[in-house]
Amino acid sequence: MKLDRIEESSVRLLGSSSGGSSESRWVDGSEVDWDEDPPWSNNKSNGSDGREGYGSIRRRLVKKPKRVDSFDVEAMEIAASHNQHSKDDSLWPTLALAFQTLGVVYGDMGTSPLYVFADVFSKVPIGSDDDVLGALSLIMYTIALIPLAKYVFIVLKANDNGEGGTFALYSLICRYANVNLLPNRQQADEQISSYRLKLPTPELERALKIKETLERTSFLKNMLLVLVLIGTSMIIGDGILTPAISVMSAISGLQDQINGFGTGEVVSISIVVLVALFSIQRFGTGKVGFMFAPVLALWFFSLGSIGIYNILKYDITVVRALNPAYIYYFFKNNGKSAWSALGGCVLCITEAMFADLGHFSVPAIQIAFTCVVFPCLLLAYMGQAAFLMKNPTSYSSVFYKSVPASLFWPVFVIATLGAMIASQAMISATFSCVKQSMALGCFPRLKIIHTSRKFMGQIYIPVINWFLMIMCIVVVSIFRSTTDIANAYGIAEVGVMMVSTTLVTLVMLLIWQTNLFLAFCFVLVFGSVEVIYMSSVLSKIFEGGWLPLAFASFFLSVMYTWNYGSVLKYRREVREKISMDLMLDLGSNLGTVRVPGIGLLYNELVQGVPSIFLQFLLSLPALHSTVVFVCIKYVPIPVVPQEERFLFRRVCPKDYHMFRCVARYGYKDVRKEDHHAFEQLLIESLENFLRKEALEAALELEGNLTDNLDSISVDMRNSDLAAGNGVEELRIPLIHGQNLEGIGTSTSHEAASTLLPSSYMSSDEDPGLEYELAALREATESGFTYLLGHGDVRAKKNSFFFKKLVINYFYAFLRKNCRGGTANMKVPHTNIMQVGMTYMV
Repeated sequence: MKLDRIEESSVRLLGSSSGGSSESRWVDGSEVDWDEDPPWSNNKSNGSDGREGYGSIRRRLVKKPKRVDSFDVEAMEIAASHNQHSKDDSLWPTLALAFQTLGVVYGDMGTSPLYVFADVFSKVPIGSDDDVLGALSLIMYTIALIPLAKYVFIVLKANDNGEGGTFALYSLICRYANVNLLPNRQQADEQISSYRLKLPTPELERALKIKETLERTSFLKNMLLVLVLIGTSMIIGDGILTPAISVMSAISGLQDQINGFGTGEVVSISIVVLVALFSIQRFGTGKVGFMFAPVLALWFFSLGSIGIYNILKYDITVVRALNPAYIYYFFKNNGKSAWSALGGCVLCITEAMFADLGHFSVPAIQIAFTCVVFPCLLLAYMGQAAFLMKNPTSYSSVFYKSVPASLFWPVFVIATLGAMIASQAMISATFSCVKQSMALGCFPRLKIIHTSRKFMGQIYIPVINWFLMIMCIVVVSIFRSTTDIANAYGIAEVGVMMVSTTLVTLVMLLIWQTNLFLAFCFVLVFGSVEVIYMSSVLSKIFEGGWLPLAFASFFLSVMYTWNYGSVLKYRREVREKISMDLMLDLGSNLGTVRVPGIGLLYNELVQGVPSIFLQFLLSLPALHSTVVFVCIKYVPIPVVPQEERFLFRRVCPKDYHMFRCVARYGYKDVRKEDHHAFEQLLIESLENFLRKEALEAALELEGNLTDNLDSISVDMRNSDLAAGNGVEELRIPLIHGQNLEGIGTSTSHEAASTLLPSSYMSSDEDPGLEYELAALREATESGFTYLLGHGDVRAKKNSFFFKKLVINYFYAFLRKNCRGGTANMKVPHTNIMQVGMTYMV
């Protein structure tokens, strides 16, 4: 029998789809990738009867189900049997989640009354009540427009299966348009139950054109990636600036309460609190998380109560600020100074509610903001404004001075705890952001510690933690003032918001298929407001605004360099993969000795035999009887269910005993399986694959035989008709070398039954399957060996100087100092073998 010269064997899907009906369509020959000559084609190069074009005609005219490979078959079957459990949307669980959001999502925004008015009026002197009312009106409508209208009612809906943030939006776009620079996308990924892919409908040409333009233009792919990396870099910058400004603002309240307590003391105590804050990160937020929500709930209650007290005590007419005309008066009276003060107004808003969406639900965040956070903040700012209308010179510490004297120390303690919680939330968000970047190939591999067995989102990254602590201490020590830190904080905050606006607009056009006018209004309203705020905060570049730009540039360089080098390395591996002809020429022994055991060769390719395998053949005196190419692949979804984790495919003919395993993870998945559990699960999955493969082959053989019997009968009837009418019909021979002329209808099934193989006619189990299972069990008993390749990436000699600089020095430095592959596995070193290889890119 002719040896199948195909790179990796495949199994055709013959059963019905999950919907219960088989979906058939007319296919053109260009859509069918025939790995071998079909059984009904004429494989003779020169046929005397002129039938060499029959195969092409048959391919274009046959109506058949769309062909799917074995990966896709397995993925479809798993997805069909998996039920996705959604979050509980009933009333009481939602209210409980809404209460918990106070401690995680709104800590940053809740502590903003500590420093917003102080920063605004440091740039605009209070000349009249209209200045106070104008600033208050500006703050109120900023909160109403950006967090409430934009995030609560629009952006929160653009979540990725419940996950929010910049990378969540990017992964959502990557699912609908193939814009990921790493070319490892597979059709089987779309069968994951949480993928939930719905392609743009053909009726909406705009969505299809946007999708095709993004996929076709590499420049747009790179620009989209850079935009996402900029937003991510700004979030990491927030992780540095939020603890600094929050803790320092809370501690500064002691200056007016204790004599001789100056700036130096504020800086010193702030540094001590920051060191303590970052030192407890290794214990995880779960240890103290239970107190976050009650403390922040008490904090918001204090804000609202003190606000009502100040409104009633000082000036109830402060409610006039609800009239937006005071914003016009504010700009008219102060001109450029009012525009400069916009940077202070930015401090009252945050993007954290979208970034922290993964821990909660959309209704919970909406309820908490509209019912608790929004009214309490409005009351707090209105109370401070009423106080300033009577005490205009007290703007520098308006929060603590407006607090009744008898409540100062309780409020100070709650404010300090609230500042630490707000800092904790941003630090945790930074950890999650870095982990997502690593999963999507945009950040060097770092050590990740999972601090909770219950919540997979609670992680700790030591390198990032100590880096944030050092940077916070440096920021507090250098600036020594919340005003300069606020200038830096504003740029980072507005930068993240502008990136979110851009990505959500793309989601509206590509995925939601929103009306073009509505999408334009979204960009026009929110984008223009954010551009105005950005123009204001950028004017403070020399007053501290340079800091987030420096942080963003540093992290952007690191992330883009890592992604650029990783993509070049992957593409090089694809080009250098071993041809199947060479594998077949080597034979089933692969030119060496096969000894019992299982070799797990880790590589990044989802198809083909990696070139590093040849290095193992040349370096090792013997090779394992069973070889599995393991590919750890991250797909653009948050979580891959455990039962959908592994996909298998056979590599080379059966006697080679070589397989491919693709282990798929989401960007929030936890990879901490014990190697014994991983090996056991892998072997069980491989045995299931072998049984399923045998079953699919039997079903395929049965289907082909049934089709052949029906075709024989039809051909004979057509032959009789053609003979009677004197017209010779065009017929494609289904069984080569078989003369069907003259075979009667009554004997057609009897003649075709001789074609049945004995293994099919026997009721016993396939002996080939039993042999493979026995060989696999024997190899399992002999143990596992992890075969790892250490690849060195170098730029070609004729490359540009800048490329040589980036690849040979920057990328090489990152690879040398990042966490290696062996460190990510809990495997004894005696079970690991490594070989080196250099990739010229």
